[in-house]
Amino acid sequence: MRRIMVAAVALLSLSPVHSSLQAKETVHRAVIADPAVDAAIPAGMSAFVIPAKDGAMNAVMYTAAGRGPHPTLLLLHGFPGNEQNLDLAQAARRAGWNVLTLHYRGSWGSPGRFSFGGAAEDAHSALAFLRDPATVSKYRIDTKYIAVAGHSMGGFMAADAAADDPQVAGLFLIDAWDPSATVEALSTPAGVAAWKEEVAGDLPPLVGTSYDALTAEISGNAERFDLGRRVLSYGNRPLVLVGAERGIGAMSRAVAGEAQSAGAAAQLSIWPTDHSFSDKRIALADLLIRWLDQVAPPIP
Repeated sequence: MRRIMVAAVALLSLSPVHSSLQAKETVHRAVIADPAVDAAIPAGMSAFVIPAKDGAMNAVMYTAAGRGPHPTLLLLHGFPGNEQNLDLAQAARRAGWNVLTLHYRGSWGSPGRFSFGGAAEDAHSALAFLRDPATVSKYRIDTKYIAVAGHSMGGFMAADAAADDPQVAGLFLIDAWDPSATVEALSTPAGVAAWKEEVAGDLPPLVGTSYDALTAEISGNAERFDLGRRVLSYGNRPLVLVGAERGIGAMSRAVAGEAQSAGAAAQLSIWPTDHSFSDKRIALADLLIRWLDQVAPPIP
């Protein structure tokens, strides 16, 4: 999604999300140090398939050490998902969280056909999977503390699922994509050219879709694919938006402004980095883990 927004974004040198969540001189231990090994119930990883109505999602659960129950993070990648943010998953697990990651139907070998609407359904299905009694028992999930994080397109999918699920305990958006802003940009030749370039580069890992299909999907239902609306529907639960100055951070700024105007406790920060946070990975992990410590009580 890095090419679909070219507006300049001013850097927020100090913002609420920095002052309340990040220490100035130290990095959260879970980001940089392994915890003591729990010999009885060690940390683990399980790969499996989550069934869907016309396909399935290839998924991985990173399980935290210890009996738990553990707070659990659903971590959603973007379009198509070249950056999967698995370093964030590992840090969250070291902090005592389970983490579920997945590939949407029709992406990266998951059976089915890819679409934006289908990816949204997959995010909803993943939340339902985390609350299934068999899943809760197997992975020792504390259903009181399920949070959702998403990067780029995954940010929209995370907000969409969390808005419809009042039990989601927190929402963390990483340079989130607002499809409705892309639809607006398609009214200009430059916007069309940028979107065509974006889609052309991202289609190879996807099955059953095309530029025309994806463009028609968001253009034909811009209200459905409006990140600001979804964040407003999410309400006043814990919410962080961290954007990229050289990415699509302008979208996060606009959405956060809408949420804050409506009285939501949205915390915004725009960092001087690219869409993948290539030179801010430790800082991004530190921000996430400190926020997770606020969403659920840290596990000793």
